[in-house]
Amino acid sequence: MKILICSDSYYPSVGGVQAVLQQIAERLVKRGHSITIATSKLRERTSTIHNSVVIKEFDVSGNSNRGMKGEVQKYRDHVLSEDYDVLLMKAAQSWTFDALMNDLNKIKKRKVFIPCGFSGLYYPYYEEYYKKMPNALRQFDHLIFYAKDYRDINFAKANNISNFTVIPNGASEIEFSAKQDETFRERIGVGKKELLLMTVGTFTGGKGHYEVASSFQLAKLDKPATLILNGNMPDKQVKITLTRLVKEYFKMGPLSMIKRILNDLLVLIGIKKVGKKRDWNDVAKEVNSRETNKNIIITNLKRDDLIQCFLNADLFVFASNVEYSPLVLFESVAAGLPFLSVPVGNTIEIADWTQGGIICPAPSDKNGRTIVNHKVLAEKMSSLLKDEMLLKILSKDGRKNWKKKFTWEHISLEYEKVLAG
Repeated sequence: MKILICSDSYYPSVGGVQAVLQQIAERLVKRGHSITIATSKLRERTSTIHNSVVIKEFDVSGNSNRGMKGEVQKYRDHVLSEDYDVLLMKAAQSWTFDALMNDLNKIKKRKVFIPCGFSGLYYPYYEEYYKKMPNALRQFDHLIFYAKDYRDINFAKANNISNFTVIPNGASEIEFSAKQDETFRERIGVGKKELLLMTVGTFTGGKGHYEVASSFQLAKLDKPATLILNGNMPDKQVKITLTRLVKEYFKMGPLSMIKRILNDLLVLIGIKKVGKKRDWNDVAKEVNSRETNKNIIITNLKRDDLIQCFLNADLFVFASNVEYSPLVLFESVAAGLPFLSVPVGNTIEIADWTQGGIICPAPSDKNGRTIVNHKVLAEKMSSLLKDEMLLKILSKDGRKNWKKKFTWEHISLEYEKVLAG
């Protein structure tokens, strides 16, 4: 098959949020298919062919609500005229989908769409956008969802759309076949008998680093313990503009807008630095300055070392505020590492599918954001780490179920079936 994949984000790497498309595309190429990725132009991209996957760049940014600028028409013309057998589009609220939302009926080739969660579904700012969505979804031959019970698949069901398949995320059987490096703990300054906890995610403020660190601070542990907060630090220019505040108001409401104004003012007057001095740093300093048996390490490990962190840790803790189907939980069970997660995205399903983790109760607000109670998470963390038998069961069952159903090799075969029709 000649397959055209449209995604606003594609930068070949190993692991992380890029993993899904990269793993699927590269494995399909190995099976003899031709893959082209239509995606955003990146200054740092050094090649437009990676592992036989052709990358077609377009200098476009934005989406239909924020406005799109750049080579929008060039992208439309490419998709409407390119020679391919099947089109795979990923993610609503992205320019690669929005630019063609009104032209889908013109594409006569087989069309498959991965909605990716509908993150703006509950925001007033996207109300008109999602009124158009049922008609757009009906233009596709098939839909792929990552979860059996989430806002995007439930939206499709509510609109009597049934031509879909649930294909979960996963983790690489190549990466997680690595042997445990017994020198890893020593290299990062963690004792062999210490408890080692970890969480992973970009330091955006919504990935749960602060919540995990605060809960770790409150947890009652019997042994010395180290928590690794791993992720990259974003470093974006922050500007207060009327347009930005109006969008914030319609998306999240007046309270969020006020918080954003206060945050931006702190940045502008120099009290707070974007991506450099965050609440989780303050928590780490407070924990590490005490006479205590706890330590927090804030880092951004290289991929090989991150895999070793998964393989050497005792517990993965996840407390993100907004997610769809977090890859890090699949990577955790692939390493035989038990996880403790709040109910964000489809983490409840992942715990059920893999039998490799425990869910800590946490409510959601009207916008679907998970609200983490630090004390409750701390209590769950404490009790789970003291239950060595349960940890062993979670480790064994999680890795066994991952090997059976959630490797990229297995998942790519599922994609191939859907794309072929």
